[in-house]
Amino acid sequence: MIRFVLLALIILTARPAAAVSLEMNGVFTQGGIIMGRTDPGATLMLDGKPVRVGTDGVFVLGFGREAAPYAELVVRGPDGSEQRRTLEIARREYQIQRIDGLPQKYVEPPAEVLARIRRENAEIRKVREIDTDRAYFAEGFIWPAKGRISGVYGSQRVLNGEPKRPHYGIDVAAPAGTPVVAPAGGVVRLAEKDLYYTGGTIILDHGHGLSSAFLHMQDVSVKVGQELKRGERMGTVGSTGRSTGAHLDWRINWFDVRVDAAVLVPPME
Repeated sequence: MIRFVLLALIILTARPAAAVSLEMNGVFTQGGIIMGRTDPGATLMLDGKPVRVGTDGVFVLGFGREAAPYAELVVRGPDGSEQRRTLEIARREYQIQRIDGLPQKYVEPPAEVLARIRRENAEIRKVREIDTDRAYFAEGFIWPAKGRISGVYGSQRVLNGEPKRPHYGIDVAAPAGTPVVAPAGGVVRLAEKDLYYTGGTIILDHGHGLSSAFLHMQDVSVKVGQELKRGERMGTVGSTGRSTGAHLDWRINWFDVRVDAAVLVPPME
């Protein structure tokens, strides 16, 4: 009897661990956003960096405009099982516009506002470091405003021969005063009416480091710390900051990785 118990124990101990589960949905491309689920209690690493996994196993990750063609994803289950995936990230072509002969004041901001720009950018970076555990993003996204698409992710201007920072949002041209709503639930982390570049600006935290920014708004009707539901009104379209016409510039970040908001929603009706 003792031998039988020992033999059963040895067989049980030697049994291989069940493979940890891993489901992913999204666009595996530069600017892409991936939402997935694994076993509760599992750990996830993307290119050696930890990725938050919710208590229900939900996670999100993203790839920047110039992401490398391959990324390594490692998931380890609570029982020690491990799964490795090499993710192939498709390359994208971006719109490049060259404009020469511009007065220099339109190429670089005046020196007297540089301190203000640095201060505002530091606050935005701080907000984008927030890593909350509630996965608002998992409910899905809707368009925050309706209108003509006038600018796309990844496009870039070369002014007087100098490449400027790429455009990381999607622009929705609409009349000033057009309502802007939360594309998904979240917590307001920044609500400013007059930033130098972006004018009326809101940053909405969707959880796990995924955040939306809404730029050039005419009215900002929410406050920092306010929790919003998908579809709840936040303000209106405007042309504040450095803007040449009424539109909403909607941007998505996964921490400091700038991803493409357009991959989260269907084509504009």
